[in-house]
Amino acid sequence: MELSNKSEYALLALLELANCYTSGESLQIRQIAALQNIPNRYLEQLLAILRRKGLIKSIRGAKGGYILARDPKTITLLEALSCMEGLGTLTQSGLSPDIAPSCDINTKTVEIQVIQEMWQEACQAANAVLQKYTLQDLCERRLIHQQKEIMYYI
Repeated sequence: MELSNKSEYALLALLELANCYTSGESLQIRQIAALQNIPNRYLEQLLAILRRKGLIKSIRGAKGGYILARDPKTITLLEALSCMEGLGTLTQSGLSPDIAPSCDINTKTVEIQVIQEMWQEACQAANAVLQKYTLQDLCERRLIHQQKEIMYYI
């Protein structure tokens, strides 16, 4: 399993918005794009998806931009990734359609059933981890890593 560019860019944008949440400051597309090196046009599309899914709000006007719709402590990584990738990415009902072999349900071999059971277990484990972490957790981890980089050595 690999994180798509779409999801990675969306998480980076959400991370910047989460960072501004307590101040109530909105960020414009160009600001987020510059901070995270994301192409403007692509970021526009991602933010539109996140807005339609209710994770962010847009503010009109000269000082407008985007803000998180909820506290970063309440937005899980699973929720954010599900907005971007849909429910088919880590499905608990078996193999994702692009991975599952095409076969009639009545003619499944034991091997296919075993593979699907293992895939389901892997998906449940991945979903549990993604459900456990929030945007606030990402902000805190980023701060820890930034502080490590600032350390001065004599």
